[in-house]
Formats: sequence, C-alpha cells, structure tokens
Amino acid sequence: MAKSSPPRLPDGRPELHGVWSFANATPLQRPAELAGKAVLTDEEAAEFERKLAKGGCRIIRCDGSAQATLETAYNDEWFDWGSRLVLNRTSLIVDPPDGQMPALTPAAQKRRASAPALGRSADGPESRSLADRCLVGFNAGPPLTPSAYNNNLQIFQAQDHIVLFTEMIHNARIVPLGARPHLPSAIRQWSGDSRGRWEGDTLVIETTNFRAETAPGGGDPAVARLVERLTRVDRTILMYEYTMNDPAIWTRPWTVQVPMTRSDEPIYEYACHEGNYAMPNLLSAARAEERRW
Repeated sequence: MAKSSPPRLPDGRPELHGVWSFANATPLQRPAELAGKAVLTDEEAAEFERKLAKGGCRIIRCDGSAQATLETAYNDEWFDWGSRLVLNRTSLIVDPPDGQMPALTPAAQKRRASAPALGRSADGPESRSLADRCLVGFNAGPPLTPSAYNNNLQIFQAQDHIVLFTEMIHNARIVPLGARPHLPSAIRQWSGDSRGRWEGDTLVIETTNFRAETAPGGGDPAVARLVERLTRVDRTILMYEYTMNDPAIWTRPWTVQVPMTRSDEPIYEYACHEGNYAMPNLLSAARAEERRW
C-alpha cells in the first residue's frame, strides 16, 4: 500500500484520533479453496463478495432447519460484517505467507484439550463465556479482529495518552505513552495493561498483565505479551497490525494486518444487557430441560 503524508498534530506526531471502521469481508485465515492465492483480481474479488453468505450463515452452516435458523441469531439488518475484501486479500493473516495460523505446540494442544468448556455449560451465569456475560467482546480486543458487528474504534489522542474506545462492549483502553512501567504483575485486567511508544510515525502498544481468561491465544498470562502497531497511511486509512509471538503456544509467530477506514459515523452505546433476556432465558431453558430428565 503506497503511503502518503498523514495528517499531523502540532507536536509533529501523526493524527490518529477519530472514528475508524475495521469491518471487512476478508477472513482471518485463507479459505482452503483459495490456497496459494494471496490476492484476487478485481473480477475474482467481486465474485467472492457476491457469494458471501448472509447474516449468521457466515459462522453457522445454514441448512434450512429450524435449529440452524435459531443459531444464526440475527439477519443482515443486525449484522455488519463488511461486504468488501481488504485490498482484494484472501486473509487478514499476512505472515505466514499461506495465510494460516501456524500449528500449536504439543504442550498447547494438550492444554487446550484439557481446558474446561467455558461457555458450553448452562449451570449458571459464571459458566457462560465472557462475551455472554458482557465482560469482554469478541472483537473488542486486544487484539482487534473484525467480526459480526460493532467493528468500530474511536481514538482519543493526547500528548501523553491514547485512548482506544471500542464500540463493542463500550471498552475504553487507556494507553499511557512513554517510559511509564507496567502495573505490578499481581494486578491483572480483562484487557491487560497497555503502554505505548512512538517508533517514527508508528504507534507501538505493548500489553501485559492479562487475566487467564483473556491472555492472547490462551497463553500463560504470566508471560503473555501482545504487540500492536498503528500507522496512519493517509487521510482515510489507519493500518492496524499485531503479531502473535508465543513459542509456548505456536510453532512460529504470525502477523495480522487490518486496514481501518475513517468513518463519519458516531460510536453508539453498546448496552449489552439492557433489555437483554438471553441469559435468563438460556438458564431457564436449561432448568426446564433438566426437569425432563
């Protein structure tokens, strides 16, 4: 992507503040049928976009059954996946070149196989996923990965702080800039503890102190460290990049690039449990099912 001179603040730093959309149709990993093809022609991209599944059918294999219709949850009036491929790319993963996550290490495979199935049980609200409980959002990060809806980020920029405010779960991540040390290791947060620094025109954010439930890739929160990069490409594009590099989990590092587009739309409140009967309905249905045993 060719770079032009980005807008700058009076102190000379690139201007990052504003609302940015990271909705797009490019999958995180390259589909098997596009193996070996990192970028599509314009004609191929248009055909790919035309064939995109509707609504929840992008994550649930819709077969016309009542169960599948129920599991898709919403229709396209509610979903906001994005309908265009990013630069005609077939995966958001840019490294490895095959557009796939690298293999897990044997130790990570064993740990995942023995991990409790959080989110599958309906014994109580505590056994549901963090997203079900509105504690974290599936695309609120860190790291930020496009998903079904609320793919919007608002950045507030000051000389010594950056705030990353995601529309999903209305989460505000406050990032001090400079040499301020991280929090003590005993203090752990849902979104970790972030510190930022400038490397030329790129803002680099390192995040540590994750909780066990939110450590990137399900890694060890004691050592998990996420590095994100934000680069203002031009007046309409902000490049977001992150690298997952944990030799205890993956057999090699892997990198994701997500171009964000400047948006004139406001950020809307994400009132996750306001008037939301999903949790009591789910739990009451589970109790009703138990009574039939």
